[in-house]
Amino acid sequence: MVTQAPQQRATQGFVGNLSWVRARPSLTAIEVAWRWVFGVPALLLMYREAVKVFAAVPWRATGIEDVTVNQLLTDPMKASTTIAAFAQVVGPGIYRSALWLAPLVLVVWAVVSGVGRTLLLKRMDRMLKPRAGTLMLLQLLRVIPLALSFGLWWLGVRALAEWAILKPIAAGGDPAMMAYVGGVIVLSLGLFVITAAVGWVFSLAPLLSAMKGEGTVASLRDSLRVGRMRGGLVEINMVLSIVKIALLVLALVFSACPLPFQTEITDEFLFWWNCVIAVWYFLTSDFFHVSRISSYLRLWQANSDAVSKEAVSSE
Repeated sequence: MVTQAPQQRATQGFVGNLSWVRARPSLTAIEVAWRWVFGVPALLLMYREAVKVFAAVPWRATGIEDVTVNQLLTDPMKASTTIAAFAQVVGPGIYRSALWLAPLVLVVWAVVSGVGRTLLLKRMDRMLKPRAGTLMLLQLLRVIPLALSFGLWWLGVRALAEWAILKPIAAGGDPAMMAYVGGVIVLSLGLFVITAAVGWVFSLAPLLSAMKGEGTVASLRDSLRVGRMRGGLVEINMVLSIVKIALLVLALVFSACPLPFQTEITDEFLFWWNCVIAVWYFLTSDFFHVSRISSYLRLWQANSDAVSKEAVSSE
C-alpha cells in the first residue's frame, strides 16, 4: 500500500514563486518592454484622434470643465446632466474614430503581445517551445470573453439606471442613487469573480501550446481538460486578480495623498505625481502578470511529477 503525501494548496508556494520572479528581473523587463512598445504609440494615436474630435465640436459649451468631484457627490443629477451633454457632443466623433482605430489597436496588440510572450516563455524556461503565430491568435481570442463581460456589465448598468433613476424621476419621485451605486458595485464584483474564475483558460492555453507544441484549437481544448489542477488554477487566478485590485486601490490612495496640501502645491506637481503613480502601477502589474504565468508553469510541472510518481508506485 502506497501512502500519498498530502496535496498542497496551489497558493502555498505563492511567496516563493514571487521571490523566484523577483530574482529574475529580466522576465519582468521583457513583459514591460512589449507592453510599453505597444502601449505608448497606441496612447499617442488615441490622444491624436481625441484632439481631432474635440477640435471639431464645441465641447466647452457643455460646461464639462466646471464639473468637480464635490459636485458629483453633492449634486449628482446636475453633474450627470452635464456629462450626458458632453457625451452627446463628442460621442459621434469618437464612435467614427473607434470604428477603424479599435480593430487596428486590437490586431497590433495581438501581434506585439504574441512576440513578447514568446520571448518571455523562452527566457522563463528553455524547455518551452512557444510559437509566436499561435500565441498571437490566442491573445486575439482572449479579447472575446473580456468584451463579453464588459458588454454584460454595460447592459447591467443601464438596467440599474433605468430602475433606480429614470423610472423614479418619470414618476415624479427622487432617484435612488444609493441603490444604483450599490447595484453597480455588486454587479462589478460579481462579474469580476466570474471572469477570474474562468479567465485562467485563456492564460493557460499559451503555456500549454509552448509545452506541447500544440496549435490554437488544441491548446484551448487541453486547457479545459486539466483535471484535478482546475481548483489550483482558479485559486491562483483569483488571488492574483485580487492583488491587482489591491494595486489599483493603492494607486488611487497614493494619487490622493497630496490633496490635503493642494493650496501649497502646483497643478504641474500633481500632474507629474500622478504620472509617477501610474508608472508604478503598470510596473507592479506587469510583475504580477509574469508571476501568474510562472505560477501556472510550476503548478503544471508539480502535477506532472506527481502523476509520474503515482504511475511508478502503482507498477
